[in-house]
Amino acid sequence: MKNFLSKTKSYIKTHKTFSVIILIIIIAVGYWGYKKITSTSGDTRYVTSQVSKGAIVVSIIGAGQVSALNQIDIKPKVSGDITYLPAQAGQKVGAGTLLTQLDSKDAQKIVRDAETSLESAKISLEKFKLQNSNENLNADLLKAYDDGFTTVSNTFLDLPEIMTSLDDLLGETALSDNAARMSGDTATDYRNQAETLYYTANETFNTNRKNFRLLNRNSKKSDIENIINETYNTAKLVGDALKSMRNFVDYLAEDSNSSSAYTSFQSTLSAYTSAVNGHISSLLSIKTSIKNYKDVFPTTDLDLRSSELSVKQKENSLQDAKDKLADYYVRAPFEGTIATVNVKKSDSVSSGAVVATLITTKQIAEVSLNEVDLATVKVGQKANLTFDAVPKLTISGEVSEIDSIGTESQGVVTYNVKISFDTQDERVKSGMSVSAAIITAIKQDVLVVSNSAIKSQNGLSYVEMFDGPLVKPTDGLIGSISVIAPTKIPVEVGISNDSETEIISGIKEGDEIITRTILPSATMTATPAPSIFGSSNRTRSVGTGGGLPGR
Repeated sequence: MKNFLSKTKSYIKTHKTFSVIILIIIIAVGYWGYKKITSTSGDTRYVTSQVSKGAIVVSIIGAGQVSALNQIDIKPKVSGDITYLPAQAGQKVGAGTLLTQLDSKDAQKIVRDAETSLESAKISLEKFKLQNSNENLNADLLKAYDDGFTTVSNTFLDLPEIMTSLDDLLGETALSDNAARMSGDTATDYRNQAETLYYTANETFNTNRKNFRLLNRNSKKSDIENIINETYNTAKLVGDALKSMRNFVDYLAEDSNSSSAYTSFQSTLSAYTSAVNGHISSLLSIKTSIKNYKDVFPTTDLDLRSSELSVKQKENSLQDAKDKLADYYVRAPFEGTIATVNVKKSDSVSSGAVVATLITTKQIAEVSLNEVDLATVKVGQKANLTFDAVPKLTISGEVSEIDSIGTESQGVVTYNVKISFDTQDERVKSGMSVSAAIITAIKQDVLVVSNSAIKSQNGLSYVEMFDGPLVKPTDGLIGSISVIAPTKIPVEVGISNDSETEIISGIKEGDEIITRTILPSATMTATPAPSIFGSSNRTRSVGTGGGLPGR
């Protein structure tokens, strides 16, 4: 080594210029490499992944030991008087064997009431479907259009005669301009108004009649609805013209010494006014019916969903009542032998009291959980057991007993949970350390995203995504660059574990979402963007299907 250093120094001394050049090149290459690795080119980069479907598992982790005593205390979940006690000490029982029954009259009544409520909700739903089916609603709407066409047709049977008579009345000598001027300015104003309204109504009438002649009962429903509305407006204008003409005639009659000369005019106008008012009323009724029938369609959909939801709620209530009723029947959780029976018939027992002890050939793990984790653990839940002494061994099990009273130590309350093994392995010995992952929730074939993709603002969850696909990087750096800011998409989240979260709504399978944002000051090892989910020691994914690899 010393000889090598000596030769190197000698070479440098004799080749100073060349050595300096080599040194500068080495420094430049090193600096360029460092900048290449750490630089983000001054741009924010986005790591994205596609939303996919898979399974998500939520579990509670507990540690403990393999129990030396393979026995379980049998405890009811409810309180009550014992009405039936078939269990006897020394009796061999199978899984599900009835050990004791508590008085369940109240629980049975709740089940009956829930069944009645469900049946009533189902009947209401069926009646609603029959009364508000789309077929019936369409039939009613079609009839309204047909009735509307008939009403328009009847209106045009009368309007031509009425318009002709109005024109004739304006031409009568007794109702002429001269007659009005002779009665004074007020009469002239009445006549001018009547004449103006007549011409307006007549112009509208002629256009309306022309449009009606182009239609028949088989025309488009929108055209029929338009002609109904048009005829309604025409009838109102004709009605206004008749009223104005009647005002003029009445004034002349009152101002004249011979009012009987105007009686015939007044009778004619009264008859026409009555006829037009009848048509206006009929047309308005049809307009209202069509609008109501059309409005019913979206309202009916909402009411139908509400009725269906009511049935679902009643079904859930019935299932809850049945589950509660089942608690009054205390059964053996697995095969074994009854060691002791601690109660007798007619005894009053409370929930959590030991009514019998069951000895089993199955091995049992006993783990400790804190009071927070215990809230989601229930008897019957599956668990995966691993052992420090047998590294590659995993045994499935089932929660068979949960302590009702916790143990306090240094201000921390813990509860013992017993888990029975589904299979036996001779390598597992009593007293061995065991770690249990109790599965508290599992969902299959749901949208699953990385926790780092979910952000939170004002209590609402959202993900970020771009309107179009990003160009994949070609510079060797992680993430893609976009000159357009990402869009925030609100999402509804479901269950989650340490790494993944279920998405209920807001995005769909195949959407490209941002899982990590790398700021310009960051390096290649930038940490994921903040998420609404912190790290947790109590939940983890036991197994998922369909991950979200970064791109």
